[in-house]
Amino acid sequence: MPRMIRIVLARLAGSLPVLLIVLVGVFLLLDRAGGDAVDAYLLSMGGGDAQMAAGLRAEYGLDGPVWKRLAFTLGQYARGDLGWSLALNRPIGALIAERLPNTLWLMGSATALSFLLGSGLGVLAGRRPGAMLDRLLSGGSLVLYSIPSFWLGLVLAIVFAVQLRWLPVSGIETIASGKAGLARAADIARHLVLPVAALGMIYLALFLRIMRAGMAEAWGEDYTLAARARGLSDWRITLNHAARNAILPLVTMLGLQSAAMLGGSVVIESVFAIPGFGRLAQEAVAGRDAPLLLAVILTSALMVVIANLMVDLAYGWLDPRIGTGGGSDRG
Repeated sequence: MPRMIRIVLARLAGSLPVLLIVLVGVFLLLDRAGGDAVDAYLLSMGGGDAQMAAGLRAEYGLDGPVWKRLAFTLGQYARGDLGWSLALNRPIGALIAERLPNTLWLMGSATALSFLLGSGLGVLAGRRPGAMLDRLLSGGSLVLYSIPSFWLGLVLAIVFAVQLRWLPVSGIETIASGKAGLARAADIARHLVLPVAALGMIYLALFLRIMRAGMAEAWGEDYTLAARARGLSDWRITLNHAARNAILPLVTMLGLQSAAMLGGSVVIESVFAIPGFGRLAQEAVAGRDAPLLLAVILTSALMVVIANLMVDLAYGWLDPRIGTGGGSDRG
């Protein structure tokens, strides 16, 4: 446990400069984009005078030179205050707390589906390289990987929601249903079936191919040949020796794909009208709300950092030789 605590603290300390660079870089890029939330706000109200615009910019820290506004933003974040969304007229922290769980549900479910099912099918495909099952699974994974997630989502929605009417077509839950407890959980699960399938199937194909390649390579390793020489059954060799070592590259890819999974969830949220981070980013762009968009991007970067931290911990659990017991990084 102390070793794991050291790993967590070291990774968190190393992530602080990364998050600071993201914060400053995105702030400067948004500043160069031109326009701000005050312009969009006054436009939505039908116009306003220069005095009103200047007062609003002073109130929300949008006036003055760029270094002054950057210092104001850094001071806000240091106090734990993400600011106020002028476009949505709500605290940014409350908006993120409201929308983030929906994105986490989508990402977490899609990651679990793609990782568990992809690794399981990869074990089956790599257990007999070149066999009929291997060729079928490898060919099917190639087809799935070549399909864009938004197109797959639209097809699933048309077939299962519009034509067959088996599943809801949009949203995260039934509006004003009054459900609670298990009934509400079941309603949310029904709404997540199609978006999770659309997002997870793409990465399922990727994990399947990586696991299959790792299994095919593991069959020629010395530890597998030694286990076979001891008379162990094929399934015991597959699960206890080949799969355990073949899954390590899959865990690495899981961390590397966390940012891509987050980006894919933004697209899927738009297709299925899920009120998550994707919709929130769209609303921030439409309202020229730079503080809100900055907070969304920074929170997304933090999610990727946490995902990679979890991958490091999973590495230490799968292979105790890998870690930072003496402060060194893993190779």
